[in-house]
Amino acid sequence: MKSKKKNLPKHQEEEKSAEGTGVQCSRPKSPHGLTTNSHTDKRKTRGARKSTKQVFESYMTFEEVSHGLKRGELIQGQLRINPKKYHEAFIPSPDDTRDIFLDGIVARNRAMNGDIVVVKVLPQEQWKVTVVRSDTDCEGASESEAQKEHMVQKKLEKKREHTPRADVIVEDQCNDLDEVITKLRNPTLTDAGTVVAVVYIVEKKHSRAATGFLKFLPDKPFAMFSPVDHRVPRINVPLSDCPEDFTTRPGDYANTLFICRITDWAATSNFAEGQLSKTLGQAGEIEPETEGILTEYDVDFSEFPDEVLDCLPKNLPWTIPPEEMSKRRDLRNECIFTIDPATARDLDDALSCKQLPDGNFEVGVHIADVSYFVEEDNTLDTIASRRATSVYLVQKVIPMLPRLLCEDLCSLSPLKNRLTFSVIWKITPEGKILDEWFGRSVIRSCVKLSYDHAQSMIEAPDKMFTAEELPPVDPVHPIDEIHQAVLNLHSIAKNLRAQRFSGGALRLDQMKLSFTLDKETMMPQGCYIYQYRDSNKLVEEFMLLANIATAHHIYRKFPELALLRCHPPPKAKMLDELQELCDQLGINVDLSSAGALHKSLITTLGDDEYSGARKEVLTHMCSRPMQMALYFCTGAVKDERLFKHYALNVPFYTHFTSPIRRYADIIVHRLLASSLSALSSDEVQKQASHCNDKKTVSKRVQELSSELFFGVFVKECGPLDSEAMVMGVLDQSFDVLVLRYGVQKRIYCKSVMALDSFHHRKVGKKSELTLVWTPEDTESAPVEQVISVFTLVEVQLKADNAPMKYSAMLKSLMCETDFF
Repeated sequence: MKSKKKNLPKHQEEEKSAEGTGVQCSRPKSPHGLTTNSHTDKRKTRGARKSTKQVFESYMTFEEVSHGLKRGELIQGQLRINPKKYHEAFIPSPDDTRDIFLDGIVARNRAMNGDIVVVKVLPQEQWKVTVVRSDTDCEGASESEAQKEHMVQKKLEKKREHTPRADVIVEDQCNDLDEVITKLRNPTLTDAGTVVAVVYIVEKKHSRAATGFLKFLPDKPFAMFSPVDHRVPRINVPLSDCPEDFTTRPGDYANTLFICRITDWAATSNFAEGQLSKTLGQAGEIEPETEGILTEYDVDFSEFPDEVLDCLPKNLPWTIPPEEMSKRRDLRNECIFTIDPATARDLDDALSCKQLPDGNFEVGVHIADVSYFVEEDNTLDTIASRRATSVYLVQKVIPMLPRLLCEDLCSLSPLKNRLTFSVIWKITPEGKILDEWFGRSVIRSCVKLSYDHAQSMIEAPDKMFTAEELPPVDPVHPIDEIHQAVLNLHSIAKNLRAQRFSGGALRLDQMKLSFTLDKETMMPQGCYIYQYRDSNKLVEEFMLLANIATAHHIYRKFPELALLRCHPPPKAKMLDELQELCDQLGINVDLSSAGALHKSLITTLGDDEYSGARKEVLTHMCSRPMQMALYFCTGAVKDERLFKHYALNVPFYTHFTSPIRRYADIIVHRLLASSLSALSSDEVQKQASHCNDKKTVSKRVQELSSELFFGVFVKECGPLDSEAMVMGVLDQSFDVLVLRYGVQKRIYCKSVMALDSFHHRKVGKKSELTLVWTPEDTESAPVEQVISVFTLVEVQLKADNAPMKYSAMLKSLMCETDFF
């Protein structure tokens, strides 16, 4: 790749100039959550707002927005920009049943992905009938895929160039629809025909930082910064910010990644302005690319400053003070152990299981007492609350807390006295809870088991394990005692799990790609699909039980202050459309409840080697209508019915079991200890919202890290051949699940070699593509291949010219396989 521009279509170069950033918002806030803004464009007159010199409309004032929201004339929501078509953006409708679609960069008025914005209804004379092609979606894509998508879109735009464009349409949560037509009727904010544009930015969630490349512009006092993420605008960067020899040797930097931060975007300008923050290194290398991802998503990966470390104990090795021991239940002589990934060092949960004389069991979940070390309102607490979560990358962890806490003081390492919060139940072998105790405790783990160790014990119940087969074990507790405890926990966990699912719970498992890394270079040597086994299920079951019990406990004690976690039900309209699609495909799926869906998914989808693949595809289809689980403060949500966790099918749920890596759990621990000092429900809700944001970011960064490593793997070891199963069909492309690697990719029909032609048809919600292949024997007739959901195809994954990117190519003709 010689320069970033050469990897972009010409029309993308031109249109990107119109995308920008919003204005900085600061306190105070209105009752609607708005923030007054010292930098907001002030409206002189309506004539000035419509000046031809302005590219973007000036923002409304704080007062105007407050009044507009009160009167119901404006809508507030979080902006999502399509990563594959940056000119398309969405916000939720007021009733949260569908998405309002903002058509065009000007309509979103310099707001960026994730920002909380206010939009207004445009005059009815601006409403036009428009069509959204079925290739529109909200999935991520490689750069080459985005280019292909833009080329298709360009041809469509040429066909429509004499037809007036609508500013916005409403579309259902990024569904792949053949077309969505705006309804021409009187505007109401809840109507599908509302047409809107951004008039105010309430909160700038986007970091305004981006990774990208510099382009030299002759005779200009600035360089052009081209972000890798097409949703971020082009940025003018002063030459004084660029490397000293950039103007004389710009070609030397064609493949150099930079970090640029947007500093301003005037309503009268086609380009944002910014400053270079850092030179990352060569594009395509893991560490520069990783640093770019972390910076773009505002993940703090800096070293903890001295004032934070000063909050930690100085006398090491640290011992528990006698006065603290006297306040806690002493469990050091109990058979307590951890089960974690083999490489884990932050061990924050442990288990115990002791059979009682009456045949029942005493089962304990013991969680590191992080709140003992992270005191309220000190510097350490401030940093931890700001980071809110640890971020797990393929090659490393960005910790929420200093390593002294994560890996030593709070880690439940074997043969060390550690402070914990414990939940201890008296429970029957069938999983019925007879009694429950919460409290602070002290434990001494007797062994650090990995999931592999625990799995071996489960699979060999009668085996006598030797000391050489396990990590160091406390001699006080024989190996067979530990083995029996694992077997008892496994037996109880199976019963608890069966009860959960028979009671209406749902689990949507999707393939997870894992990597083997070279210990010195940390480069990927191989990859595999992570296997979720009985040992994982054992730990999960008791963590869920502890979280549910804790949620009930803190809500009883603090009905206005409890930090809980809800999971809203799926989008009803999307669910109805999915039901219609499944009916047309001949799939017997009941979407009426979480439990009904789970029972449908465990129904055998055939009895051949591809039944697992079909279940994975169906699971993905069922995941699309699902909403994100969210933290909230009970004092901020008055309707108790909204507390429910849809997937778990429980009325109350929280996070208690991972305080080393989640700040929400620390708040819950403080509630359990009744140590929160005069916090209001507003303050808890504010922290809950911040935890939601950071959890979303952490999940996305983890996905990007995995994509980054897999891109390197394809480049180093590819091309890679695999069977794939079709997951969805659009009008000019189709999505596949690559079975060998568990990745999802889009195949564009126009890029398929030896394909003579293709055509699309749709009946109801069911889409099909018919591919017409040119035979090698010119005397033979063309061969047709029908592509629909669950069709098996052969694909090849091949590295693109762009760093870290790869494409999926349809490798060979295969006749349609109909499994239903």
